[in-house]
Amino acid sequence: MRVTIADVARTAAVSKTTVSRVLNGKGEVDSGTADRVRHVITELGYVPSSRAVSLARGNSRTIAVLVPSLTWPWVSEMLQGVADTVEAAGFGLLLFTCNRGEESMAQFTSQVSARAFDGLLAIVPGETLGAIEALHRQGLPLVLIDDQGQRPDFPAVATTNVAGGAVAAHHLLDSGRRTPLVVTGPQQYGCVQDRLTGFRDVLRERQLPLPPEHVVASDFTVPSGEQTVRRALESGLRFDAVFALNDQTAVGALRALRAAGRRVPDDVALVGFDDLPMARTVDPQLTTVRQPMHAMGETAATMLLNHFGGTSLQPEPVVLPTELIVRASAPV
Repeated sequence: MRVTIADVARTAAVSKTTVSRVLNGKGEVDSGTADRVRHVITELGYVPSSRAVSLARGNSRTIAVLVPSLTWPWVSEMLQGVADTVEAAGFGLLLFTCNRGEESMAQFTSQVSARAFDGLLAIVPGETLGAIEALHRQGLPLVLIDDQGQRPDFPAVATTNVAGGAVAAHHLLDSGRRTPLVVTGPQQYGCVQDRLTGFRDVLRERQLPLPPEHVVASDFTVPSGEQTVRRALESGLRFDAVFALNDQTAVGALRALRAAGRRVPDDVALVGFDDLPMARTVDPQLTTVRQPMHAMGETAATMLLNHFGGTSLQPEPVVLPTELIVRASAPV
């Protein structure tokens, strides 16, 4: 049977609080009592849990991660970056999702109140941003990973969405394409506007039009991308390239193009955004703008760990660069 702190307290004829103070090196216990407690600890073979000791010292050596859903295809890579960094530092992880909306957030907030973790990493908070900002104002150390253009007034790790849109435009134009179709995503995401802005700015610099009908909306899923591009084709819209603002949409676009008898890249070049694993498994493989998702997780976790070591968290975002990955769907 496991020896408990209550067993030590009873045998040493002291309170559990006194045992805890001895374990944590607090100076409120006289030397004679402390020696007696240590003797009983040795005699009984009591081993305090690391979590109990950490809580007594005012920290749990645990970091929470809040994600919108584990079904989002790039969450796992960000989480791996977090886990690699946090576990190497000897910290544990608590994972929370927002799948059940307000119920999920209520459960999460109760863990904040219980001091179950020392800090928070929030991945793309979306509609939960307001609640997270409130926790920040209450003093919870936190870092946002991939702000999706929401730009909160607290520490965050973001990526160069505007530059990513621009490099996609340069690549398509430099390869001879002149009439691109842009398939966007949910308008509430600032990254959608940023990527579109970067793409549109380059066309403007080249004095090429991007008519409103050549900017069509999707919801960042494969079926939506397929449906959107199919409708564009059925309407008779002419285009020689597609820039999809995420890879799932791009894969849907590829399906629609193939079903319509359009060859990729001969008839239509195709560029996505993210560099998900699916970008390398489709045929032809997808040219895409890579987000450094693993590095974003690592960076955010390092920022929080450094904060525990005494480094201040700054409200300005740390911005990591995107990179164009050229594959067969839009060659040079």
